[in-house]
Amino acid sequence: MKKYLMTPGPTPIPPEVLLKMAEPIIHHRTPQFMAILKEANEGLKYVFQTKNDVITFASSGTGAMEASVINVLSAGDKCIVVRGGKFGERFAEIAQAYGITPINIDVQWGTAPDPEIIKATLKKNPDVKAVYTTLCETSTGTTYDIESIGKIVKDTPAILVVDAISGLGADQLMTDEWAVDIVVAGSQKGLMLPPGLSFCSVSQKAMGLAEKSKAPKFYFSFKAAKKALDKTDTPWTPAITLIIGLTQAIKLMREEGLDNIFKRHHKLAEATRQGVKAIALELYSKRPSDAITAIKVPAGVDGEKLVKSMRDTHGVTIAGGQEELKGKIFRIAHMGFMEKFDVVAALTATEIGLAEQGYKFEYGKSQGAAEKVLLD
Repeated sequence: MKKYLMTPGPTPIPPEVLLKMAEPIIHHRTPQFMAILKEANEGLKYVFQTKNDVITFASSGTGAMEASVINVLSAGDKCIVVRGGKFGERFAEIAQAYGITPINIDVQWGTAPDPEIIKATLKKNPDVKAVYTTLCETSTGTTYDIESIGKIVKDTPAILVVDAISGLGADQLMTDEWAVDIVVAGSQKGLMLPPGLSFCSVSQKAMGLAEKSKAPKFYFSFKAAKKALDKTDTPWTPAITLIIGLTQAIKLMREEGLDNIFKRHHKLAEATRQGVKAIALELYSKRPSDAITAIKVPAGVDGEKLVKSMRDTHGVTIAGGQEELKGKIFRIAHMGFMEKFDVVAALTATEIGLAEQGYKFEYGKSQGAAEKVLLD
């Protein structure tokens, strides 16, 4: 059975990247690898749309999230955390683990935060040192207005930290232009790689806080990484094969061009949204992301069974809901190495899975609605 991977990470990997990673491994303390690392670092700046250094860790995205906390804050410090889903909540959990006090702005899941609330919270708490939020809240398929938030935070002593793990390369994020001080990302999403690399772009404003941070750190140290990066090196053994693959993935992204990448993701997302609406399904998010679409499970359908049957019986792997949304939504990703026929296949499997549970609709209607978008 042919399998389709339509999850928000890991995502499909281009054959060119797989082949590049299949080449014989080389040693990392060599001129050959330093040239590869230099290419990867410059490529990351292109994808992040920044002139700042981008630090690479051998970890999942959560490692970079932790790094974005422990390198700029100290025990007893305060930070603002926007909690509109599972991953916004994770920032608060990391802060608490290091004795840092999160001031939580709780947002109804599926909605985006009002930037004015962040502005008011900063005004009420002038000693806050950082604001943590997400570009795309993966658990709800919701994208946030980072540009407006950046305009608010840049005029304060605080830095803005954005979790773009699932959104980078799918939802627009202009790091420097939008005054984002730290962008957190991971390899297994829009960057079209296996899990195992995480990234932090770091502004000068953020590095200024890093000079004063007293939170314990060793492996995830910005200072150690920056010292090595200045010599085109890494402080610890890097994930050599993944970094080699990263250079090839970014090469593909450069060839397509960022503007075209964003246009492609928007079209795939809109095709998915119109497809599910055509069979009377309802979107969960009020501000949907172009990386992933969250859909409400209709009455009479077992959401967990739907996800399982699509994967195990029909070969299309999507994601279910998390935490309080378990069984209540399902999520179809369209990020990274995906194109129009992946969306059509996912919608077909969705129709079949729903029909198996007795959901009534006109067969083929979701694909037809999607095709109208794709043909435009």
